[in-house]
Amino acid sequence: MRILMVSIFSSHFFNWVKQLENSGHQIYWLDVYDSNTYIEKISFVEQIIGWRYKWDFKGRNYLKKNHKKLYQRISKFNERDLEHFFEKKVKEIKPDVVHSFSMQNACYPIKNVMLKYSKIRWIYSAWGSDMYYYNRMGAFLEAQKVLGQIDFMFSDCERDYRIANENSFNGIYLGKFPGRGGYDVKKYSLYLKSFSDRNVILIKGYQGKHGRCIEVLNSLLLIKSELSNFKIIVFGASEDVVDFVDKSDIKINLDLEVFGKISHDKVMELMGATKVYIGNSQSDGIPNSLLEAIVMNAYPIQSNPGGATEELIKDKVNGRIINDPLDTEQIALVIKEVINYSSLEWAISYNSKNIKPELERKFVEKKVLEAYTKVEKLIFQ
Repeated sequence: MRILMVSIFSSHFFNWVKQLENSGHQIYWLDVYDSNTYIEKISFVEQIIGWRYKWDFKGRNYLKKNHKKLYQRISKFNERDLEHFFEKKVKEIKPDVVHSFSMQNACYPIKNVMLKYSKIRWIYSAWGSDMYYYNRMGAFLEAQKVLGQIDFMFSDCERDYRIANENSFNGIYLGKFPGRGGYDVKKYSLYLKSFSDRNVILIKGYQGKHGRCIEVLNSLLLIKSELSNFKIIVFGASEDVVDFVDKSDIKINLDLEVFGKISHDKVMELMGATKVYIGNSQSDGIPNSLLEAIVMNAYPIQSNPGGATEELIKDKVNGRIINDPLDTEQIALVIKEVINYSSLEWAISYNSKNIKPELERKFVEKKVLEAYTKVEKLIFQ
């Protein structure tokens, strides 16, 4: 098949498409926002980059950052329209199928073109808060129209498939898979420390539209006397989190280290030294960080927006669920109970036996390739 993939510049996307390297399919990628960066890791993909600006003049980024109004005026004349450019590429490539990764970034801008070329099949991968947040906020009318056009769907949780079904999707569901594909379990096993030697509480550092890291940090302050034997590490910290730490006395009360954006390998290394992982958000699918905690034998505590987490975690069995991501007292109680559990290793053993094998790279890749084969058979039958 000729597959035209439409996605933002994302490591999750690169890991997903890497699964198709030896599939025999012709793969094209249109970078939605055009980072104008060639990705060697997916060199087998024809990468459509450098398309957005008619004139990528010197000092453009400075102007964008420091003179926004002037930049916006220039952009009206200097930026190519994604919808028109996408249609041009559809005419050139003549894809058998278009695969969009995320609704807002990669479906909405091309929906009119896909309606015009309705014989081209359309695959949609739901990412993160794609479905749940906008459905909950009542801002879903446009998504309903798009879902009625979609022929095939992937998701990272069954919740999003249910939401799609309730909102005009009547295509074929291809299954639930990690949004980035699986994990090289053998490679990352080199980072694993013995569970008894671990003393890290690792926290995902997102704060803003969905993430609620600061609530977790405030909850830790409520039980600071219980945490003298633990090192607290925040990774991927948003600016709001960094500001909170800088302006509070939290570092006086806790052994705390904060990282901003770090490499995926560094994340996995931290996970391999982690006893308890905490992810807290008001909206998400099944977070990749939760899956990474399971792969690296860390005990997971995770919020549960729309019931997505409970597809994987049974509370007090193989992890803990945060029912209200804003309730610092409840979060503190959960953490206190967890660090005083004597049976954390049973949960780790359960996850390693029942969940981890299904997150292994080759296992996921085989299932994903079978899904694309199913699409191919239906197109050419």
